[in-house]
Amino acid sequence: MLKQKIKLMTDSVSDISKDRAEALGIHLLYMPISIEGKALREEIDFTKEEFYKMIDEAQEYPSTAQITPFEIQEAYEQIAAEGYTDLIFTTIGSGGSGTYNNAVMAREQYYEDHPQSQMKIHLVDGRNYTATYGYAVVEAAKKLARGASVPELIDYMDDWARHAGLYFVPMTLKYVKRSGRVSAAAAFAGELLGLKPFCRICNCVSNVIQKVRGEQNIIPKMVEVVKADIQPHSPYIVMQGSDTKIAQEFGAALTKALGYPPECYWNIGAAICCNAGPHVVGFVIKRKEETV
Repeated sequence: MLKQKIKLMTDSVSDISKDRAEALGIHLLYMPISIEGKALREEIDFTKEEFYKMIDEAQEYPSTAQITPFEIQEAYEQIAAEGYTDLIFTTIGSGGSGTYNNAVMAREQYYEDHPQSQMKIHLVDGRNYTATYGYAVVEAAKKLARGASVPELIDYMDDWARHAGLYFVPMTLKYVKRSGRVSAAAAFAGELLGLKPFCRICNCVSNVIQKVRGEQNIIPKMVEVVKADIQPHSPYIVMQGSDTKIAQEFGAALTKALGYPPECYWNIGAAICCNAGPHVVGFVIKRKEETV
């Protein structure tokens, strides 16, 4: 019987940095981004900070694409060749991308092409974007280093994904208007009245839960929602874009309100940036209730 050797894999929409992934032994697949007619790869062709500037200057709005079944199968084959007995692939939420379904198709094709392969491929639907599953993959890598088993790792990541919620406030409506998430008329009215949409994404379903008037009220409103929705004493993540100052202020306010600091500050990547812009502040929490 082969000695168990486990590999974790995810995609770049998790917003795990290339350096962090390499340090933790996580295999990253890079999401294609189209900018001004050029096909680029997040974390390969540009950093998050560079993308914030690129999206500001772009004449045509960037768009993202799926990772293809062929690319995923190539990754399966590479990892199998490295002698792994188990691969756990956690993807961007299936409700927001076809990548999970592509991973299923790639797995079927892999076993058809390699019927003697002894590597088991386990798929986890991340159910959302960015740190809502990226954080769980990072923590799973730490658990793996401490000797966690495949079922323990899958149960942990699946439980986190089922409860995780992403909340954020775009500091300007220019980008949500360009992406089509908010109509031009609504965005104009919001700017005129000084209103900011307080957005929540659970299981890839987004909605505006409040409209906040005045930037001075953003942090108090977000703190209020965190206290109401978070599982007591569970870790939380502060999300930040190009404006890190407000994220630090928000983290300090949450530390005071909850009695413990954020696990980390997580930079948004292209997937969120394309819809909300680079000027964003938000958080990821493990909610009291399972997301639907």
